[in-house]
Amino acid sequence: MAPAAARHGGSLCGTACRQLLLGLLVLSLWCEACKKVTFNVPSKLEAGTLVGRVNLKECLKSAERISSSDPDFRILEDGSVYTTNIISLPSEEKTFTILLKDVQRHEEKKIHVNLVAHQKKTHKTRHTRDTVLRRTKRKWGPIPSSMMENSLGPFPLQIQQVQSDTAQNYTIYYSATGPGIDRDPKGLFYVERETGNVFATGPVDREQYPEFKIIFFANTADGYSPERPLLHTIRIEDDNDNAPCFTQDLFTFAVPEHCKPGTVVGKVTAEDRDELYTLHTALRYRIVSEQPPLPKIFSVHHETGVITTLTSQLDREIVGKHLLLVEVRDMAGQPFGLCNTGTVVINVGDVNDNAPCFVHSSYETKALENRVNVEILRIPCLDKDEPNSPAWNCRFSIVKGNEDNHFAITTDGRTNEGILCVVKGLDYETANLRILEITASNEIPYVVVPYSSALAQCTCTVRVIVLDDDEGPVFKPCLLPITIDGCAAVGTVVGNYLAVDPETGNSEGIRYRIAPGQSNWITIDENSGELRIARLFDNDMTGRQCNITVLAVDQSGKTGTGTVLVTVGACDRYYPSVTPTEFIMCRDRKPVYITAVTPNESPYSAPFRFAISDRSMDSGWQTVQQDDKSVLLSPRTDIPYGIYKIPVNVRDNGGRQGTSVVTVNYCDCTTPSDCGMLRQEDPAVTLGVWAILAMILGSLLLLLILITLCGCYGTGAVSKHVPDDLANQNLIISNTEAPGEEVMDPNIIPLQAATVNSCDQGVGMGTIGHEVKTGGQSFEMSKGGHQTLESVRGYGQSTMEQGRYSYSEWQNFMHSRLGEKVYMCRQNEENKHSEDYVLPYNYEGRGSLAGSVGCCSDHQEEEVLDFLDQLEPKFRTLAETCVKR
Repeated sequence: MAPAAARHGGSLCGTACRQLLLGLLVLSLWCEACKKVTFNVPSKLEAGTLVGRVNLKECLKSAERISSSDPDFRILEDGSVYTTNIISLPSEEKTFTILLKDVQRHEEKKIHVNLVAHQKKTHKTRHTRDTVLRRTKRKWGPIPSSMMENSLGPFPLQIQQVQSDTAQNYTIYYSATGPGIDRDPKGLFYVERETGNVFATGPVDREQYPEFKIIFFANTADGYSPERPLLHTIRIEDDNDNAPCFTQDLFTFAVPEHCKPGTVVGKVTAEDRDELYTLHTALRYRIVSEQPPLPKIFSVHHETGVITTLTSQLDREIVGKHLLLVEVRDMAGQPFGLCNTGTVVINVGDVNDNAPCFVHSSYETKALENRVNVEILRIPCLDKDEPNSPAWNCRFSIVKGNEDNHFAITTDGRTNEGILCVVKGLDYETANLRILEITASNEIPYVVVPYSSALAQCTCTVRVIVLDDDEGPVFKPCLLPITIDGCAAVGTVVGNYLAVDPETGNSEGIRYRIAPGQSNWITIDENSGELRIARLFDNDMTGRQCNITVLAVDQSGKTGTGTVLVTVGACDRYYPSVTPTEFIMCRDRKPVYITAVTPNESPYSAPFRFAISDRSMDSGWQTVQQDDKSVLLSPRTDIPYGIYKIPVNVRDNGGRQGTSVVTVNYCDCTTPSDCGMLRQEDPAVTLGVWAILAMILGSLLLLLILITLCGCYGTGAVSKHVPDDLANQNLIISNTEAPGEEVMDPNIIPLQAATVNSCDQGVGMGTIGHEVKTGGQSFEMSKGGHQTLESVRGYGQSTMEQGRYSYSEWQNFMHSRLGEKVYMCRQNEENKHSEDYVLPYNYEGRGSLAGSVGCCSDHQEEEVLDFLDQLEPKFRTLAETCVKR
C-alpha cells in the first residue's frame, strides 16, 4: 500500500464516498461474524503481552479448532489473546479475526477483534487508512489457482504468485497457513517469503483432496501487516484415474415367463470416483455375453443401465435362469475409457401356461353299499408348472353323476392326487353302478401365451361298482388330518381314529392296524384306536405331510379303511427363561436387569411379560418393564441384607410361560466386586459361638485360680503388719455395676503415709497418693516414691509396681483380642445367637497391677512369679483367709 499522504485525494466528496464504502464493508463483516470485540491497547505491544480475553463459548460452545487470521496473535482455549511478536500500531486501530471450528458439527464462527491505540489518530489519517485498504483489496486477490491431479512435475512446480502493491513502499515478506502448508497434508505447498511464488512439492489425489483453501499473509520485517489476510483456493483438476465399479457384485432380478417385449427386468448401477459431470464419469453400459447365447432375449440401456426384454420367448419350463455379463465404461463409452464388468442373474417366474391332465381318461373302482366317508380311489394328475405353486396345485370337481351328493373329491397336497370318497351311503338295490365325470383345474386361471392353443379342459370318467355286502367298520371321518409336534417324543399320543360298525353304531369289538407298506410315522393302538408317534423328526421335516392308511377289522373279519393325513408341525416346546439368574445388589439398591430368552420363533417369542409368582416375594420386590425382553427388579421397601430367591414367571407372546428362580445377594457393599471379596474372606472365621464362650470362661477361671494362689503365697509376708480396717477400706462391697458419680474426696479410701527407715536396707518410703474417679470409666491409683510392704518389716525386696503393670499389660492384651473374637462371632452368626451371651457391661476400673497370668505373660520366665511377693493391700484379706484355712 502507498503512504496515506500520497494516496489521499483532497476532494471532500471522494472522502465521503470512501467513508460510505468502508461502512458498508464493515457492516457486511459484522453480519457474517459471530460478534465483535474491541480492546484499548498501547500503541506498541511487546511479544507475549496479554491483549485481553474473549468469551469463546458465547459464539461456539464446542470449538475444536481455535486459530487467528493474524500470525502476530495467538488464542488460548480460555479466550486469552497474546502477542507473538513486537507490534506497533501505526494507525488508529488494528483488526484480526478469531476462527472457531467444530469439526463434528461442521460449524464455523468468526470473532472480529479490533485493537485501538490509546493515542488516536486524526480524523484525516483514519480516512486515508480506509482508502488504502479499499485500493489494496482490489489487487491483493489473484484468481483461483489450479493444479492437475497426479501431476508428473517436475517438482517443485510453481502454480501461482501472490503479490501486494504495498511492496512499492515496504519490504514485504509473504507467508501462508492452512491445509497443505502446516496442516495435513503438511508440506504439499509452500510460498517463497520474498517473491510470493506458490509451489507444489508433489502430486495430489483429487479424490482425497479436491481443493485447498490457504490463507496468505503479507507482513513487513517488523511484523506490520499492511494487507488483510488473503483466503486463496487451489483447485485440483481431475484426471481419469478411477475405473467405474458396479454397486453390487451380483445383481439378481426376476421376470415372468412369456412377458411382452420391452418389459423392464431391472437396473444395474455403477459408480465412478472421478469428478462429476465430466467425461470421466460419463458411464455407458452394454451386454458382453448372455447364457444361453441364443436367442438374444435381453438388452440394456447404454446410459441408464435398465435391462429390458427383446422378445416374449421366455419359457420357464425350457430355461429357468439366464446369466448376463454387463460392462460399464467411462469417457462416454469411448474405447480408451476405463471399464469394469458385473454379473446379472435373471430368474424366470412361472405363470400358469400348462394345464393339468389326467394319466388315464377312465378309471374303475368298487364301493360297498352303506359305507360312508371311505376312500375309494386316488386319481393322479400331472402339471408341468412349478411344483407346490398355485399354477401346479390341482382342484378336482365332479361335474356329472353326483347329483345326489354321494361322492366327494379332495386333493392330496403332497402328491397332487385326487382322493375320491363316498360321503353318503350307496344302495346296491337302487343302483349297482355309478358313472362319474371329473375335471381338474389349477388354483389360478390358465394363461394363454404366444405359440399356444386354447385350453381344452381335462376330464376323466370313473366307474363306481356298488357291492352288495354286509357293511364292515366305517371310519369317521374317512380322512383324518392331524398335526404333530416336531419335537414330541416317541410314544406321544396325537389323537384317536375310531371306526364304527354301521349295524350297531359303536366301536366295540373293532381292532385297528396300519396297512402294510405305510410310513412309520405313527402307530395305532389295536383296541382303542389311539394314535402315537413312532419316530423322532428332524428339523428339516417341518411342514411335511404323509397319508397313512388305517384298517379297522370287526369280529366277523370285515375290514374298514380310513386315511390319516399327518402333518409335521414346528418344534415349539421350549418355554421362556431368564438368563442370567444370579445377581449382586449393593447398598444403593440399584435395580438388577433381568432378560428373558427363548429359542422359539414367533408367536412363541417376544414381547415377554414378567411377574413374581410368589406372593410373599411380590410384597417385598417389584418389577418395572424395560422393553419387550427385559425388566428391572428392585425391592419395594428397606430390606435386611441377605440372599433372596425370587421366582419370576415369564410369559411369551403365544401364551407359554416358564418360571425361573432369580437369586439376588443383597450385600453391604459399594460395588459387586466388594461383596465377592467378603464372601471369600468369611470362611477364615471358623470359631463358633460356644467356642468363644468357652475361651472366655476358661480365661476367667484361670485368672481366679492364679489370684487365689498369689494370695496364699503372700500371706506370710504381710499378715502381721496390715491392720484389719485397711482391707475393709479397699475392698468395698457393691451390688451394682452402673457407673456412679465422680468422687473427689480423698478420705473415701484412706491410705497411710509414713516414712520408715530400715537399718538393714536403708530404704526411704515416700508418701502414697491416690485418685479415684467413679463417674467415668476408669479407677486408677498411683503411688509416689519407691516403697514396698516388705520395707516396713525390714525386708529389701523389689517394688510392687512391677507386678501391677505386668497384670495391666496382660489385661489390655486379652481384652482387645477377646473383644475382636466376640465381634467376629456376631458377624458370622448374623446377630442371631451372640446376643445370648455377649451383653453390655460397664468398665469398673483398670484392675490389679499384678503380673501376667501363665503363658500369656510377655516377661521372661524367671519373672513370672515375682508379683506373688508384692501384692498390694486389697489382697491381704484374701491372703489371711487362705492362711487360716
